Amino acid sequence: MAETTWAEREKYISPLLLELRKYENRADPYSLYKHWRETAPMHHSEAGFWTFTRYEDIVAVLRDDRFSVDPKNATAPEEFLGPPPEDQSMFRELSGRVLLFTDPPDHTRIRGLVTKAFTRRTIEQIRPHVEEIVNGLLDGVDGEMDVIEDFAYPLPALVICELMGVPTSDRDRFKGMSGDIAPILDPFTDPEILQKAINTAGLFVMYFADLIEKRRADPQDDLLSALVAAEEGGRHLNMEELIGLCILLFIAGHETTQNLIGNGLFALLRNRKQLELLRDDQSLSRNAIEELLRYDSPVQLTARSPVTDIEISGETIRKGEEVIVLLGAGNRDPAMFDDPDTLDITRDKIPVISFGGGVHFCLGAPLARLEGQIAFRQLLGRFPNIELAEEDPQYRDTLTLRGLKGLKVKL
Repeated sequence: MAETTWAEREKYISPLLLELRKYENRADPYSLYKHWRETAPMHHSEAGFWTFTRYEDIVAVLRDDRFSVDPKNATAPEEFLGPPPEDQSMFRELSGRVLLFTDPPDHTRIRGLVTKAFTRRTIEQIRPHVEEIVNGLLDGVDGEMDVIEDFAYPLPALVICELMGVPTSDRDRFKGMSGDIAPILDPFTDPEILQKAINTAGLFVMYFADLIEKRRADPQDDLLSALVAAEEGGRHLNMEELIGLCILLFIAGHETTQNLIGNGLFALLRNRKQLELLRDDQSLSRNAIEELLRYDSPVQLTARSPVTDIEISGETIRKGEEVIVLLGAGNRDPAMFDDPDTLDITRDKIPVISFGGGVHFCLGAPLARLEGQIAFRQLLGRFPNIELAEEDPQYRDTLTLRGLKGLKVKL
């Protein structure tokens, strides 16, 4: 198809998403969310795209199994989609392989097998090793550091590599890969950025296809071997499903934890009394993680498309129309949270939707929470006088995953 310019595509996109795309709104999307939640909480664009900003409506979508995550069930004008990636076959393969884009019954079967290997007990067992990694990273800093580059980025990368059984000698090859692939999760992406994401994902596919075969032949005490061995009713995960899970665990697991630590520490440093409260009372750790997830969610949005016409809050969503639910907006909805724009780590009952909801609730949520608790406890314990070395750090150029490019601090 012919190249489509952004000017031609813009008429199909929600005005809210266009505003969010502007860098000047990246530091504070929550004021935009507030405006749209009050004026057009269920906005419908010319192309049939919906944007939901109210907590109640978002949860209704996430919990309704009539909404599909499979891109094949969404309809969109060709003019909106723009030119496809050069390697369309790889794009289709990746979409079909990743659990994030799979509906029941396949999703139910795959998730059931994964749950056999990726249990809460498995995650809790690695707590001492996560603490060891955190201590090792913090041992190497003195005076100042970039929290993202020196800590928030390498921590989840090392944990996931260790969990999956990636050999130490191979770990450097993954540097930067998750960030390159992250734009594939955005509702619209420049073609050249999407192509780079597809190419990088292809490297993941080749690497893990080889590692999976090695684990079949010689199982180890790691998650990948457990996934290969997982069985129910005589059925195992096939190669495509295993590769898709590897991609999901590395990208979503890494990005979520990195952004939780970066966004969370930045929020605490700008709310000094809350930082000091957490520093001085580590019993607040679990609750603090929930509040930080709510206050500045690492994942800002996700999409669904109904497989039949569905009515929500008096509006009819037609089959195939894409619904973009803004998790970050829902987490600041005053109908759900008192004084939602205030950070309060003592807040009671924080039902955040930062990890999604329903059958697609994030598999890695317990791991991200564990890493976050340990990271903040050690950071604030070791460096009680930590403070910002820059007032306005830059944000990364993605909408779905919200995170900082860097965060320089004085220790």
